[in-house]
Amino acid sequence: MTDSLDTTYLETLLGYNARRTALTIIERFMERMAEFELSPVDFSVLSLIHHNPGVTSRQLCKALNILPPNMVVFLKAFEKRELVQRKPHPTDGRATGLSLTPQGLTLMQAAEQRAMESDLSVAKRLTSAEQKTLVRLLKKIYA
Repeated sequence: MTDSLDTTYLETLLGYNARRTALTIIERFMERMAEFELSPVDFSVLSLIHHNPGVTSRQLCKALNILPPNMVVFLKAFEKRELVQRKPHPTDGRATGLSLTPQGLTLMQAAEQRAMESDLSVAKRLTSAEQKTLVRLLKKIYA
């Protein structure tokens, strides 16, 4: 009996390779986000707010495929940490816009830098062109 397994068939499957890659990337990402106390979803929500001041929770739910009750939990936690603030929406009187507080802005600037470093560390075997191609191809699958 040998300790090595024949993974040849599995390695032909897109799902198998995508999952192995995702696990590697997410593990590294979570290590880098630990100092900020951010999960991958936390990071995504805060990044969208950072780059889209005034965004509504409905827009966030749609963009990230998150159910509204779950978004409420995220936003309450961010408000408790004083990372996010709510303001009246400039054009929709029924909606509330979300933006980062000064503390949230400082945290996200550092976290986004760390996220970029994380991506670069796991993709170091790829050229810049290969990285761009990979992202383009991945988007063709989920977008």
